[in-house]
Amino acid sequence: MGRSQETFNKKEVRNKKEKKRKDKEQKRQARKENDKKSSFDDMIAYVDEYGQITSTPPDPDKKSKIKAEDIELGVPKRDTEDGANTVRKGIVSFFNHDKGFGFIRDISTQESIFVHINNTEEPIKEDNKVSFEVEKGPKGLTALKVKLIK
Repeated sequence: MGRSQETFNKKEVRNKKEKKRKDKEQKRQARKENDKKSSFDDMIAYVDEYGQITSTPPDPDKKSKIKAEDIELGVPKRDTEDGANTVRKGIVSFFNHDKGFGFIRDISTQESIFVHINNTEEPIKEDNKVSFEVEKGPKGLTALKVKLIK
């Protein structure tokens, strides 16, 4: 009798493949048995009044009527009366002549506004009352057309 042509390693590989195939078949059978039919109601999700996703439907007593005309789409237009181009009054709280900049404290809003020496029409110093216009700068509000109030 001759020896078998199948080595130990070949038998081992064949056994692993066979075991893997059987495991796969068992998993497939288990999925078929556990496969329950999902209904449309199981797939529905609701959003509550706080914007959170939930599985319970909203309470009909909490519903409120909203007119379609009241819904604004897009960015609301900015009013020109928000003080962007109106003349304001303030007091120079800090000004450095060497560096050429300072800050003005707005009298009405108590807001600190940056001022550069190039935007002044007259020489200013600390504690002067000034009138100015405001513009949106790269780092915040900037004072333009700064004049002394006499």
